[in-house]
Amino acid sequence: MAWQGWIVHEVTLLTRTDCHGCAAAEADVRRICDELGVPWHPCDVDADVELRAEYGDRVPVILIDGREHGYWKVEEQRFRAALAR
Repeated sequence: MAWQGWIVHEVTLLTRTDCHGCAAAEADVRRICDELGVPWHPCDVDADVELRAEYGDRVPVILIDGREHGYWKVEEQRFRAALAR
């Protein structure tokens, strides 16, 4: 979606309950997306059979506009650069 020449992305963070790495990634994604005004939402892979089958133990996974950006941790500079495009 374009708005005044800026691209507005949407971030999805695939997580699971009681995952310490997921909690850390969620804090980073929340901080960065809130700072940049980028909408985001968490999604529990265990609530969806297909997501659980696809991502299994490879959570947290960051999706930008539905495409996989990275997993296990937030690489802040890379994440910010992707959201700036």
